[in-house]
Amino acid sequence: MYEDEQVYAFKDLNPQAPVHVLIIPKEHVTDVAALQEQHDVLAGKLLRVAAHIAREMNIEKTGYRLVANVGPHAGQSVFHLHIHLLGGRQMTWPPG
Repeated sequence: MYEDEQVYAFKDLNPQAPVHVLIIPKEHVTDVAALQEQHDVLAGKLLRVAAHIAREMNIEKTGYRLVANVGPHAGQSVFHLHIHLLGGRQMTWPPG
């Protein structure tokens, strides 16, 4: 659904909301905790791509949630940094 030199984005195979997209850097980074200063531009790019996809999926105005799990207790099962873009329904708080 999206690809450039640094980032892939595609629909989650097990969606937890009507809109559930994974945004993933091509460079291997284990998780948010592994980000270094050299990744500042990449981290910003992930957020900008999320906002772009939210606009394309028509959820920008109603709202959406971005989630990055870090570690097994947070539910991380794939140890490559990725951001979940969730929307298209009312989100509850607290999550999980």
